[in-house]
Amino acid sequence: MSVDLSSPSDLSCPDCGRTYDAGPDEPWRCDCGHPLEFADRPLPEGPAPDFAEIDTRAGLWAFEEFLPVSSRVSLGEGFTPLQNADTADWSENVQFKLEYVFPSGSFKDRGATTTLSRAAELGVEKVVEDSSGNAGAAIAQYAARAGIDADIYVPADAKESKLAAIERVGATPVRVEGTRQDVTDACIEAVESDDEDSEDWYASHAWNPAFFAGTATFAFEVAAQRDWEVPDAVVTPLGHGTLFLGAYRGFRALKEAGWTDRMPRLLGAQAAGYAPVAEELHGSEASGGDNSVADGIQILDPARKDQILDAVEQTDGDAIALDAEPVADALDRLRRGGFYVEPTSAVAPAALAELRERGVLDRDDEVVVPLTGSGLKG
Repeated sequence: MSVDLSSPSDLSCPDCGRTYDAGPDEPWRCDCGHPLEFADRPLPEGPAPDFAEIDTRAGLWAFEEFLPVSSRVSLGEGFTPLQNADTADWSENVQFKLEYVFPSGSFKDRGATTTLSRAAELGVEKVVEDSSGNAGAAIAQYAARAGIDADIYVPADAKESKLAAIERVGATPVRVEGTRQDVTDACIEAVESDDEDSEDWYASHAWNPAFFAGTATFAFEVAAQRDWEVPDAVVTPLGHGTLFLGAYRGFRALKEAGWTDRMPRLLGAQAAGYAPVAEELHGSEASGGDNSVADGIQILDPARKDQILDAVEQTDGDAIALDAEPVADALDRLRRGGFYVEPTSAVAPAALAELRERGVLDRDDEVVVPLTGSGLKG
């Protein structure tokens, strides 16, 4: 199904059916409280192309036929390398997708390019976002590229490297004391302010459907780089689920378009003490312990938890929680293997080892694991 993108897609609520016209004053969630989605979900017509026919110079926008947003704001992001793990520490059936080589140093650029492209096509003048670091840095950088003002709400103790990435591109970091939820609450309060001069557009990586349209391109690239052979499983970090759900939506779209013939199992890796999905699946004991290492996924109440659980069910997937020790060990092994990533990136490789130990995955299963953020960011 091809979609006319000459005008921006409207939004709709999959829960109650309400629809909303596209525009700079469009709501960031439905009146019923549910996250909104694009009313249009385009699919390409015809068979999957040979890899040589894909213009990889366009980056992730090479898959624009799948995207309900037109390219307006880009830094050439996408087509990150897919590398065999190829070390004594990892199985030969494991491939790492190097998502840390994006312009801002994390996979969040996938969502930032589509979100700021959406903002640009709507004529938005200012965006706001709340983030522990990577999403905020990505939104700030792409807002700078678009010439759009940005306020980024961050924890007061956010890493200096990530604050610098926000400030030095001209965005304004707004430090908030308290928990990660306090940061989100402060940002939403600003978005919903009664100030008539306020025209803040919520570029949320947890709520905005444009962000998930971007992270879906992870699946498109994985499938294309594997000559349209889907892996047996994909293991991702899991906080708000931006990459987990993006992968689900992307692989689903590929199957619906007839470009692939199956879905991979989707397996989420959460931080102990911050594992609402693992708790829902396995009980409160599944989240025992503590993990201060994986600060990028310390989310207690993901906005799209019901969608995450549905993706787990639909793919025969799972989610587990890990303590700090196996994550720190995996981080050391990754770096010694030449993969210089930030700590949260080590959660998924650590989970892979645990999932094999539990018998959830066999040693001969072909698995793709994204390495999500650069070690240069702390």
